[in-house]
Amino acid sequence: MFPSLWSFGRSLVRMLLTTIVTDLPMDFDTDPQLQAAYDFVVVGGGTSGSVVASRLAEVPSWRVLLLESGGSATPETAVPAFSLLAMDGDNKWDYRVAPQAHAQYNFKGHSSPYPLGKGMGGSSSINLMTHVRGNKRDYDNWAHLGNLGWDYHSVLPYFRKSEDFHGKVTNDNSEFHGFGGPLSVEAQSWSTPVQDALLDGGRELGYPVIDPNGYSQIGFSALDLTTHRGIRSSASESYLRPNIYRKNLDICTHAHVTKITFDDYNRAVGVRFLRKGEKEQEVFVSREVILSAGAVNTPQILLLSGIGGRHQLHKLGIFVNADVPGVGANLQDHPTVYGLTWKIKRGMGQNLINMVDPSVFADYRLHKRGVLTSPFGLEGKAWTSLGYTVDPAWPDLEFTVFSAHPALDNGFRIADMMGFERKFFGRYFSPLFGREGFTIAPMLTRPKSRGSVTLSSSDPTEPPIIDPNFLSSSEDVDSLIDGIKFSLLLGNTSSFRDALEAEFHDQALPGCEDLPYGGDAYWGCYVRHMTASSYHPAGTCKMAVAHDPMGVVSNRLKVRGVSSIRVADASVMPVLPSGGLHAACIMIGEKAADIIKEDWGVIF
Repeated sequence: MFPSLWSFGRSLVRMLLTTIVTDLPMDFDTDPQLQAAYDFVVVGGGTSGSVVASRLAEVPSWRVLLLESGGSATPETAVPAFSLLAMDGDNKWDYRVAPQAHAQYNFKGHSSPYPLGKGMGGSSSINLMTHVRGNKRDYDNWAHLGNLGWDYHSVLPYFRKSEDFHGKVTNDNSEFHGFGGPLSVEAQSWSTPVQDALLDGGRELGYPVIDPNGYSQIGFSALDLTTHRGIRSSASESYLRPNIYRKNLDICTHAHVTKITFDDYNRAVGVRFLRKGEKEQEVFVSREVILSAGAVNTPQILLLSGIGGRHQLHKLGIFVNADVPGVGANLQDHPTVYGLTWKIKRGMGQNLINMVDPSVFADYRLHKRGVLTSPFGLEGKAWTSLGYTVDPAWPDLEFTVFSAHPALDNGFRIADMMGFERKFFGRYFSPLFGREGFTIAPMLTRPKSRGSVTLSSSDPTEPPIIDPNFLSSSEDVDSLIDGIKFSLLLGNTSSFRDALEAEFHDQALPGCEDLPYGGDAYWGCYVRHMTASSYHPAGTCKMAVAHDPMGVVSNRLKVRGVSSIRVADASVMPVLPSGGLHAACIMIGEKAADIIKEDWGVIF
């Protein structure tokens, strides 16, 4: 019953939006008469792929084809407040993580949904729109690992090039931001009193209010969002929409890539795909294939094309074009602890009634202001360094604060979206039904655990096996225990207690009742039961020096063992950045396009 009601509600919202909000993005007209051959074929119309395709099409003599497995983004994805609908809608892959041995004990089957973007804009069309690049030291570390040209000094110009910044500009942060770029970045214009309590609580603990994309990332921050006048600014809307007039750029949606084909010299010469689920067809490529299908689908396509570990490919009967064992390995994701919730005074947090108030829709339609301009419940973030690195300016934990909690809908849908086991959810969260509250979610920025993406079948329509291997390193558990302790310290500051009448939901967690409440053993148990994904997969086609046996691409993003293929997406990240992946993926797309132009002798 719940899924059908939820689907009906999503359809109703979609109808309301298309009826009363007339300036939402329209569908892409993406059914071209394909040419037999292109100079470049970009696979994936997501965050990085939108950037790469639009930038390559700036060269008039190049013919560029973009292939995207999904369709156009649906109307609700454009409205920031409907981020929950977007993540549970039509613009995602219906993936789940493999059952976890070390984590997610209170999740159904020790697994959970993995909603990665499918369709124009990819995950930039369904994410929470926060714009956090990561830390200077993240990129300097990429270079330290041997990836020349990927240090912070080298990538900052691409962050700036991409950005049209409309946030708060100060003497301290102006040199770090760009103006006039394709991607609109705005300061969050609507929040609840929880945001004020967060910033005041940070000050109470001795932390400054910061711009996390500026000089320092240690501190507390309100949000900069990838929105434009209250509408989501996805990668496809920012980069591709302004370039669809170009006659040398074809965009083909509902085109599911099945493999890359090679000549006798292991040079990529074509891309095969299923168009609208019908008979497989192929286009040829005269220069390069650029894979930008994301950290799950990019390694899947490489493996299906015979590029990967010899033993895995032989097992599935796939011809080996190049023995590259690193393909699909090194999967990283930011583990986040869910469920740390405080009850607060009514009217202080977010509630679902606001979302259906006719005056809210009217305010949004006429002025693009109010609650609909902000991701539902999202209030701000904080970054701390609790001693896991020798550099105190390099955060090891990020904290996201929501003016909502998992039981806000009384168990109607959020529990299933997150993947919680229903019996557990009722026992632990039912006391919060009908109550407003806020949640602090500690996230580990540089986890030690590593997972993998592997093929479940040689059938390209079958989903791959996604195993983040969360908390396989005990150091990750220890770090998240400290993250919980800091969350409790923050949530119990006078800023939260006095202004919001905050009271921590201190019920013993099912599965951990036999341990002394509040001790390290209890919180370690809590971490094992309540930690899951931040939906930030990366690293599965690791950028590395030639002598690294698990490397997949060079610092020029060229795939080992073959020619005329590059990868440009989150899968090339050797190590996760200290923040979300969206801004970093935009940067990778910008830099990749310039690398390709440079290698083909184009002056820019």
